[in-house]
Amino acid sequence: MEHLVIIGNGVAGITTARNVRKLSDMQITVISNETDYFYSRTALMYIFMGHMRLEDTQPYENWFWEKNRIGLLRGHVERVDHEKKVVVLDQGTEVPYTKLVLATGSRSNKFGWPGQDLPGVQGLYHYQDVTLLEENIAGVERAVIVGGGLIGIELAEMLISRNIPVTFVVREKEYWDNILPINEAAMISNHVREHGIDLRLETNLVEILAGPNGRVRAITTDKGEEISCQLVGLTPGVHPNIDLAKNSGIPTQRGILVNDFLETEIPDIYAAGDCAEIKVTDGGRNRIEQLWYTGRQHGQTVARTICGHPTEYERGIWFNSAKFIDIEYHTYGFVSNVPRDGESFFYWEDEGRKHCVRLVYDNTSKAVTGMNFFGIRMKHPVCESWIRDKKDVEYVVQHLADANFDPEFFKPYWEKIVAAYNQQFGSRLTAKSHGGFWAKFLAG
Repeated sequence: MEHLVIIGNGVAGITTARNVRKLSDMQITVISNETDYFYSRTALMYIFMGHMRLEDTQPYENWFWEKNRIGLLRGHVERVDHEKKVVVLDQGTEVPYTKLVLATGSRSNKFGWPGQDLPGVQGLYHYQDVTLLEENIAGVERAVIVGGGLIGIELAEMLISRNIPVTFVVREKEYWDNILPINEAAMISNHVREHGIDLRLETNLVEILAGPNGRVRAITTDKGEEISCQLVGLTPGVHPNIDLAKNSGIPTQRGILVNDFLETEIPDIYAAGDCAEIKVTDGGRNRIEQLWYTGRQHGQTVARTICGHPTEYERGIWFNSAKFIDIEYHTYGFVSNVPRDGESFFYWEDEGRKHCVRLVYDNTSKAVTGMNFFGIRMKHPVCESWIRDKKDVEYVVQHLADANFDPEFFKPYWEKIVAAYNQQFGSRLTAKSHGGFWAKFLAG
């Protein structure tokens, strides 16, 4: 019987296992050294904040795995012998495979700062990072977080939930402005400060200093400051975890190199999820996709190829969602932090600086190519269809209510958004309502 071995029990690895089981009767073994069972990595912060337990973040009951004949093995893989077709665990155990999927995820970035490996310095990616954080917060009077973005803001929220003062060191002019347009980035900077976080923009870490006990006692910055702290969170992004592949002679660059079928150059070895680097043949830059939904799509796609139905991976329209403390963020299509040639945008922000909308569109066709929403929940299928169907910006502005996913009694902003568009562009558009509660209320 064929034996599929999957290294990594994140969303890419487990989605692969589930879909292979739907398509075949081959033996499946998932190996992980992180947890016994698959859990939702995006819920790590809620475990620390006391909102959930680890078992609450597990999408499947423990009996699911045996019922679906998916073997789970807790262990650390030292190397892959692709000539013998075995994976070798750290205690020397060899697990033979017919086909192998590397779903080894990401690792937190470090950039060689002096003191970056001191006790009390850590990142946030694995479940073990949360358990380490529980140890590291003992006796902490102040924490410093280095590096903005989504992981940094999560760590900040986690720490302030325990009443630990936070200084946030960010090199950008505004929060995450290497990804977000300047208006949205400035709004988030303001929101971070409103929650009592000491945000230091345009500031770089120079060194992490040790105290007499060998643990971190302070950091220094390029502004000549020394900031006292007993905990440092390093959150300047993540990179593909490729150590196993490199040590096993599997071709890598930034990630594990794969083609459009997620196949490596070694027969019967595949890579999926954060660790995969998809080769681009048209002269562009190879793609690394480190999102939950792309990991799931990788798993769905590679499962079909493994089971004899070769399928090229197609990501579809880009999407991401996150939360900046209590401001929800959704993005669809492509929204550059700096407008690109041939495109324009419409931007609206409410006076309270907690809600905003950005619509990016093609100058010639007026078709919307990207959307940002902050503080307003939108329906994914509707927003995706507008981009896929090349709806023009005026259509989208008028029909924003059709994509509303906020609860019924949340304040609607559609009339204000349309009025702002009309003022900016000299139009006479009217909001097209989906006929819900607020439409009836506003109509009297």
